[in-house]
Amino acid sequence: MPTVDLPQGRVHYREFGPTDGPAVVLVHGLLVTGELWTQVAEALAGAGIRSVVPDLPLGAHPIALNDDADLSPRGVARLILDLLAALDLTHVTLVGNDTGGALCQFLIDADASRIGRLVLTNCDAFDQFPPPPFGLLVKLGRRAGRVRFMANSIRPKALRHSMLGYGGLVRDKLDPELTRRWITPALTDAGVRRDAARFMGAVDPQDLLDVSTRLGEFTKPVTLLWGNADRFFKLDFAHRLRDAFPDATLVEIEGAKTFVALDEPQRVAAGIRAACDVPR
Repeated sequence: MPTVDLPQGRVHYREFGPTDGPAVVLVHGLLVTGELWTQVAEALAGAGIRSVVPDLPLGAHPIALNDDADLSPRGVARLILDLLAALDLTHVTLVGNDTGGALCQFLIDADASRIGRLVLTNCDAFDQFPPPPFGLLVKLGRRAGRVRFMANSIRPKALRHSMLGYGGLVRDKLDPELTRRWITPALTDAGVRRDAARFMGAVDPQDLLDVSTRLGEFTKPVTLLWGNADRFFKLDFAHRLRDAFPDATLVEIEGAKTFVALDEPQRVAAGIRAACDVPR
């Protein structure tokens, strides 16, 4: 897997599709990696679209960042901007899910010059950062030792795939090897636990609510690809988010939950392809 050295440290990323194709950057959320997007990125590659999928420092990343890295939500948004610059990506279709959708909003608030369009799937917005009951998880994770406790508590597959783990975020069965890879760094690497705790310690719903007051300044196209069976980010939340942008379209994805990229990867890829104006 390729890496890029940024001011914050070394970041792993995956790349799919032709290097000269339209660029899509896929942003994941808390306690998962870019593998969340693999099936979507593979489908996009088949349509000639280049996808760049970083593993962000959100608790499942394979290598810890520098001790002095800014791992607040705004800091991680800046890291994504630095990644775009390092890879010389412009007119990017920026796609976010879950916590990653919040990071995309922080990013466009800071500097949208490299972004051509925005695609948000089920994600945090306004003061839902995160939505109940995940605020308790974020509060618990503000200390590195507790991050290890959280990962260890869902080490058995039955618990990883239950409502206590990732099970409530998907409609279909999870790949146990994938979810095992997601928790392993927090179990084995103190630096990863430190990074995750720093991020969760800096999460403040008021910061994202403040960003929401300026979403109307982003005049480029926005597409919302929203799983309508999500119990945490419900469809009326998507309506509210759509109305916050001046040029936004909402596409419902029937039966999908929070991790819509796992539940309906082909439909998500089709929605991104349409946003990029790339024919089937």
